[in-house]
Amino acid sequence: MTGFILDDDQRALVEALSRVTARSSSARGLYIHGPAGRGKSWVANTFFEALPTTRKTRVHFHEFLDSLHRSIHDRRIRREGDEQNAVAHALDDITGRSRVLFFDEFHVHDSGDARLLTRLLDHVFRQDLTVIMTSNYAPDDLLPDPIWHHLFEPGIALIKANAETFALDGPIDYRALAHDHSSGFASGSWTTSAVLPEAREATSVQVHDREFPVLAARADELWISFAQLCEIPTSTIEYLEWARSFARWVITDVPAFADADAQAQQRFINVVDVLVDADVPTTFVSPLDLDAFLAGTSERPDAFRMASRLQLLRR
Repeated sequence: MTGFILDDDQRALVEALSRVTARSSSARGLYIHGPAGRGKSWVANTFFEALPTTRKTRVHFHEFLDSLHRSIHDRRIRREGDEQNAVAHALDDITGRSRVLFFDEFHVHDSGDARLLTRLLDHVFRQDLTVIMTSNYAPDDLLPDPIWHHLFEPGIALIKANAETFALDGPIDYRALAHDHSSGFASGSWTTSAVLPEAREATSVQVHDREFPVLAARADELWISFAQLCEIPTSTIEYLEWARSFARWVITDVPAFADADAQAQQRFINVVDVLVDADVPTTFVSPLDLDAFLAGTSERPDAFRMASRLQLLRR
């Protein structure tokens, strides 16, 4: 991590990562949690990249679920075993011959996801992989909805039984400090004005057998309105595909967060997750400046992570 100055807690995290990956403790994993912007993903990802092995796999929450569902679907089409075997083989497809699995942004809000993530945890710990996880939630706070929380209690038990827990706390959100805006997501901007594409550029983009209207789909740039992106049934399947297909995004007509319904809010949070993880330069166009937009985001679960990430942008 040459060229960067770690704070005391981050240095302690590096020591914990070293201990766990060297198997000098009884734990087979490290579960890192703490507030948004503390550097959990950055420290863990930098450490992971430096590990002297090729037998390692990094997955992001949305990417993992997309890959898992695709693999399960493919095995069903090929009629390879029953449902239980399809999931087990799909997990093998993702982890492969890896001995280290880094799962970034581990969170659980959906009962269906809870079952799949529990299967993942059981699978990787049975395979004796070293597992690194980052999250904004302490283990006991995963799947916080009291109606569904019991569904992930087996997953929480697996984390506690097999992984050390490291709380990367502290008052500093490093994303709110000065940034290098020369590349990636941080080279994008939040602006209150933009020259929009002409109406003749309006088109649609296809993902599998569905078509989605967009303002423009240029060779390397996607122009799409908030309504087109978040107010119709879209999912991370589409966001991941578009992040792979377009080197730059422009999202227009972003309203006040509170003016969007709950589903549109969650889709926007997911979009920001995907774009940051894929490091796609993105311009957000809104009648509100960024501070005014962020002032209305505090009530939605996971919006704190989105708010932190949007502060990477140029104003």
